[in-house]
Amino acid sequence: MARVLIVDDSPTEMFTLKSMLEAKGFEVLEADNGADGVALAREELPDVVLMDIVMPGLNGFQATRQLTKDAKTEHIPVIIVTTKDQETDKVWGQRQGAKGYLVKPVTEDQLAETIQSVIDGE
Repeated sequence: MARVLIVDDSPTEMFTLKSMLEAKGFEVLEADNGADGVALAREELPDVVLMDIVMPGLNGFQATRQLTKDAKTEHIPVIIVTTKDQETDKVWGQRQGAKGYLVKPVTEDQLAETIQSVIDGE
């Protein structure tokens, strides 16, 4: 099954997302800030990255841009998973290279379907 890197500074959100993914059979990697997420993605090359936006230091938009512009990680789809649900946030996320955008709270099925669709290149 696919390896998913979750980048989120909230322990509660991390636990929730990890539990959902593991229930669906995904292998989960974790980073609690943008900088560590970028470093871990470069090191582990996961199949997909779930990226929060609001984090201290390197935010999710900046981390997404770094991953999608780096030759080593540009092939890894990034899905933004955030509480920010404004259309401008969604457009900005796409401009940074995100392949998907989910607004919290997400359901287990919604999460799994979105991950599968970006892995399949849909």
